[in-house]
Amino acid sequence: MDNDDLLKQLHIDRSQRDDHDTGPRRWPWIVGAAVVLASMLAVGGWVLLGRAAVAVTTVTASAPAASGEGQAVLQATGYVTARRQATVSAQIVGTLTEVLIEEGDHVKKGQVLARLEDSAQAAQLHAAEASAQAAQAQTLQTLAELRQARNDMARQDDLVARGLVSTQQAEQARTRVASLQAQLNAQRKQAKAAQAQVRVARVNYNYTVVRAPFSGVVTQKTAQVGEIIAPAAAGGGFTRTGVGTIVDMDSLEVDVDVNEAYIGRVKPGMPAEAVLDAYPDWTIPAHVVAIVPAADRGKATVKVRVALESKDARIIPDMGVRVSFLEKQPERIGDTPKGVLVPATAIVQRDGRSVLFRIEDGHARLQAVSPAKQTYGDLRLLPAGLAVGTRVIDRPPASLRDGDKVKSASDTR
Repeated sequence: MDNDDLLKQLHIDRSQRDDHDTGPRRWPWIVGAAVVLASMLAVGGWVLLGRAAVAVTTVTASAPAASGEGQAVLQATGYVTARRQATVSAQIVGTLTEVLIEEGDHVKKGQVLARLEDSAQAAQLHAAEASAQAAQAQTLQTLAELRQARNDMARQDDLVARGLVSTQQAEQARTRVASLQAQLNAQRKQAKAAQAQVRVARVNYNYTVVRAPFSGVVTQKTAQVGEIIAPAAAGGGFTRTGVGTIVDMDSLEVDVDVNEAYIGRVKPGMPAEAVLDAYPDWTIPAHVVAIVPAADRGKATVKVRVALESKDARIIPDMGVRVSFLEKQPERIGDTPKGVLVPATAIVQRDGRSVLFRIEDGHARLQAVSPAKQTYGDLRLLPAGLAVGTRVIDRPPASLRDGDKVKSASDTR
């Protein structure tokens, strides 16, 4: 057999291959490609979902201090209190038709907080005004009659002098004048009484409007539309005794209990520093206002009033606070720099610029920053772009991206 015969035997008939091999041998390749594609999609979805819970360490941007350190001679704990607060109520019993406040609202002195049903008071006011107008009209009528009577009396006197009429007629004219004068005086007093009734009715009508006694913040709302409200002395059962509580935030100070064994170290006007439990890295300058001249027998302590020299929206009533009484006033280092302080480790380099990640609604938000040149230990000053109290991420991982969902692993500041 020559080479040509051998090649013919090795030749494959294409029609036979197409008839017998097409279907069975292509299915494994199709199934394999589908499996690979599904695996890639599953891995991609796992990666996307896996980035939804990045554990990070959070810190709080704090305000820079303007004073140096002072030596503390005593420390005590207490609470933030308001020297001026009021539970606002109505001065009459009535049903609320409007309540115009919510917790957290800032109100001005004289601002309307609530309204009561005023139909009865309005009717009384209108009735009193009508009575006053009637009394005034009676007074004017009597005054006109008195003027006429005086003219008549003058004419009668003239006729008597000329002997044309009897003396009795002149006396009757004088009597009428005196009677009308007395009647006029009585009606004038009645008109004054009617005007006083109008003022009383107007006061009662104004009592249906509850107003803020001073400017402050609403810390509690205690009544709703439709409820009956009354002064505290008249309250009972289902009757409310107040619409809400208003606190003058400018009157906040600290009350601390000092052990009576150490009260001799505290003096009025003594410098101090206060640190809120909620913001342990924020030192607030303060001073002693007064030592309350009364001791608590059960706790063996004396209450000391401490004034805060710096007001801030973060300070709210009933916050826990630690006060350090200083031997002398701390020396000022200089004017308080503008901006906030954050740890130097919270600022990282991304694409050749300084950035940090702040936390917003549980997500990391990338923000470019421009730190100041001066340093404060391990803290850096950011003159602008960030508010005091903003939560930022300390030592953000290199894989963290803008918009990633995060969870706080620890809170160090």
